[in-house]
Amino acid sequence: MKIQFARINFLLETVNRFRIFSKKHEKTHSEVLEGMMDFFDKYQLSPFQDFGQNLWDMEANIKRRINAMIGIIKDIEKSQTKPTTAMLELLFEHSPQKKQGQAPLLMEGKKSDPERDMFFKKLEEAIVLEKNYTNLKRDLSQIRTEFINLLDKVELVKSSFGKPRLQLDITPEEFEQLKMKLKSE
Repeated sequence: MKIQFARINFLLETVNRFRIFSKKHEKTHSEVLEGMMDFFDKYQLSPFQDFGQNLWDMEANIKRRINAMIGIIKDIEKSQTKPTTAMLELLFEHSPQKKQGQAPLLMEGKKSDPERDMFFKKLEEAIVLEKNYTNLKRDLSQIRTEFINLLDKVELVKSSFGKPRLQLDITPEEFEQLKMKLKSE
């Protein structure tokens, strides 16, 4: 393949700078120009883009942003992660401590340890109590919602004779369903 050359007119000042630059990198003019264009394409930069006074300013700006992110992460760690860790440590703080000459506290210990068994029994009871408490809260919330819905169906009826009275505005079928539901619970 035959290599072809073309000419481009540049200012004499620019040509001299380019020749010095090419000699500095010990490449031909074509190689230097190709390398420059590849560099700008690869890093998606424009030679006309303003980077501030220099790239050091940009680096300092990035470092400030990184330091701000580190501060945010430390704050999250202090306000969210550490309290959770402290709660977990409190939970396991009262676990039986390993005594000198005692088998490991894991399940591989051959003899049963009454202290360890008591700890796990209390832990299981606490879990059951927490589960029951959660179920009761859910049931209370459901009953409260149903009661509020029932109260919404009560209307004040004013009579021209006698006192005003309250009237429940539901069908007999709905009333029977409500009775059956309350009896079954």
